Amino acid sequence: MRKISSDYLFDGQQLIKNAGIVINDTGTILEIVQEHEYNPSEFEYFPGLITPGFINAHCHLELSHLKNFVPTGTGLLPFISSVVRLRDIPEDIIMKAIHDADQLMWKNGIVAVGDISNKMDTISVKQNSRIKYHTFIEMFDFMQEQLTDTFFENYKKVYDAYGSLSKSFVPHAAYSVSHKLFDLIAELNQHNDVISIHNQEVPDEDQLFISKQGGFQEFFESFGFSIEHFKPIHQSAVHYSIPKLDSRNHVLLVHNTCTKPSDIIYIHSMLANVYYVTCPNANLYIENTLPDYKYFIDHQVAMCIGTDSLTSNWNLSILDELLCLQKFNSQIPMVELLKWATYNGAKALRMDQQLGSIAVGKCPGLNWISNIEVNHHGVVKLAMDASVLKIV
Repeated sequence: MRKISSDYLFDGQQLIKNAGIVINDTGTILEIVQEHEYNPSEFEYFPGLITPGFINAHCHLELSHLKNFVPTGTGLLPFISSVVRLRDIPEDIIMKAIHDADQLMWKNGIVAVGDISNKMDTISVKQNSRIKYHTFIEMFDFMQEQLTDTFFENYKKVYDAYGSLSKSFVPHAAYSVSHKLFDLIAELNQHNDVISIHNQEVPDEDQLFISKQGGFQEFFESFGFSIEHFKPIHQSAVHYSIPKLDSRNHVLLVHNTCTKPSDIIYIHSMLANVYYVTCPNANLYIENTLPDYKYFIDHQVAMCIGTDSLTSNWNLSILDELLCLQKFNSQIPMVELLKWATYNGAKALRMDQQLGSIAVGKCPGLNWISNIEVNHHGVVKLAMDASVLKIV
């Protein structure tokens, strides 16, 4: 049994000042004690802030070997083209990078990951990891319905190879999945599944669906695919993708860099369990831009945080994402950001029975964040040199 205390405890919903936690040898929370209810001399003191383990709601673990291969600021379409063409790397290098990235996330206080997989490369690491993974087997057919069955069969083999690991079929993005493939994905998933889709990451995505403008036509042609058959719907991309998703699923919409208030209103008219995943450092790495977070806060939607991959980020650290968000959006309260990084992510991935909050009976992992700042109003912020250490 361990007894731990800190200046601040974030329990998944609120900051509690000078609280203590009692845990057993497996990390299960036995008791939470308030200020003046315990003897500080009996508790290990961690100055700063204690949080539940972080939830990385969006990652591409299988791309870890491509760190520093793609330059920053290229834009999404050149970025994707580079990633596709850089995949022929020796297997031993790929596997070591995946193993190292898994260890890095654990060291950085991440206890659960929503991970995108197009291949089988991450299976062995996930089978032995201390991190809890939900794998999104991601499908696309470049909107070529004559090839849908071939693409689908290849990804079905990947899905089957993940065996009993937590997994679901998911579409890649509105612009890369045909009507036929969307239907096949929906048929195979259960009503209580978790699904993910990249959403409105660049202006070109909406331009394609509104007027068939933007860079996607040239992008498809570069891979030998024509979209001459494609007819624009004269509405934003969500009007194509969202009706094809099961409203009973937990749906993670990823990036949302160009999502507007009208899109948010439409999405919530169609789906009951929506979570918006932001990957700020990846957005800066690829596009040098960020979503307008005011839109999401004004509509009181559930936000989560992801790292994307080491191909599109400098690190796999939720703390780094929090520091980025705080730097460029200092109006967002720290309590809200911490909720994005813990409770919301766990709920989105249906892992909130154990993870995402500090409560008696749960085993969420505990992170110690040192170097915090408290102003004269008592408002807590992360210092720019804040660091995280996994306690449990």
